[in-house]
Order: sequence, then structure tokens, then C-alpha cells
Amino acid sequence: MYIAVAGNIGSGKSTLTQLLAKHYGWEARFEAVDHNPYLEDYYRDIHRWSFNLEVYFLKERFRDLIDISKSKNTIIQDRTIYEGVYVFMQNNRAMGNLNERDFETYMELFEQMMTVVRQPDLMIYLQASVPHLVGNIQKRGRNYEQAIKLEYLENLNQRYDDFIYNKYKGKVMTIQKDGLDFLHEPKDLAKIIDRIDSELFGLFSEYKP
Repeated sequence: MYIAVAGNIGSGKSTLTQLLAKHYGWEARFEAVDHNPYLEDYYRDIHRWSFNLEVYFLKERFRDLIDISKSKNTIIQDRTIYEGVYVFMQNNRAMGNLNERDFETYMELFEQMMTVVRQPDLMIYLQASVPHLVGNIQKRGRNYEQAIKLEYLENLNQRYDDFIYNKYKGKVMTIQKDGLDFLHEPKDLAKIIDRIDSELFGLFSEYKP
């Protein structure tokens, strides 16, 4: 199986991916953030570096999908290729950070990639408010993220909802992240596991509150 965890910056994707991988014995895959050669430049000058960053992410995510398709293990992936296209790339285009020539080139490349990969068996969508995202971003303290504007996060939230509810055709499980602390509260994680068990296996976990 192939499971994906989707959500805005600071929504808790990596944490949930790690916890679910440990619980189920799945193999976790994470996107390259700390070693991304464009990310700091992007946050300093979004207009200049948008195309470079998005193509880099597209390349990395496509490589992950090829590896996933060859694996015999159940994979859980932190962020998908679809989000890079329908959320971040579309947002940069709407903000005027990409011209139509670059956008068309990018989309043609993406469409060709989609002919050789499959979509996740389940996409877990972490939906969070902007204040919740900001709190998490501040806690983890990545310097290049501290300058992210509230408007940018709000725009991404809107595009995430549009992608999940209007564009994506696969199976989705939405989790309202505000008020949940699945890292420190076992009951919060157990509720999510119950829902995943129901979606994937038609059963519930043995957890008892």
C-alpha cells in the first residue's frame, strides 16, 4: 500500500508520518527540506526562485514515486507530488511569481510523469488554521520559515482545500488538526489510528480510552 500525509507548512505532517510508520511498521518517506539547495533563497526572494524550487521538488517527488512503485513495503509519505503542483505551484502562479511559459513547461512535465505512477491508496489531510500553523512554525524554529507571511499561509490553506475537495480524485481522510496533539496525547493518536483502520481495513484498533 501507499499512504500519503498532506497538509500546509507546520500542520504536523512529518510528526504524524513518523508516528504512523512506527505504529504500523510502515516505511516512512520524507521530502528533502533541510538539504534543499533552493529553499533559503526562495524565502528571501520568492519571485526569483519559485520556478527553480518547484522544479527541484517535482524532480525529488517523482523520484520518490518511482521508488515507491518498486517497493514491496507499505509506504507512508510526507507530502505528495500533487500538493507541489496543485497547491504550491498554483499559488506561486497566482502571486505572479511564475510566467505562463514556465508554468506550461512545468505542467507538461508533471502530466508526463503521471502516466507512469499511481495515486495513494489513502491520503490523510491535516487541515489546520493559520494561527495553529504559525504556532508550530515558531516552535520548530527553522530560520528560513520565520519570515513566512500570514497571507501566504492563508493562500496555501485555501488552495489545499480546493485541491482536496475539488481536484483530487483518490480516497481522502481529513483530520482537523487544531486542538489535537498526537505527539504528546496518546488518545489523539489513537483516534486517528482508529479512523485509518476503518478506512483501510474495515476495522478498529484495540485501543481503549
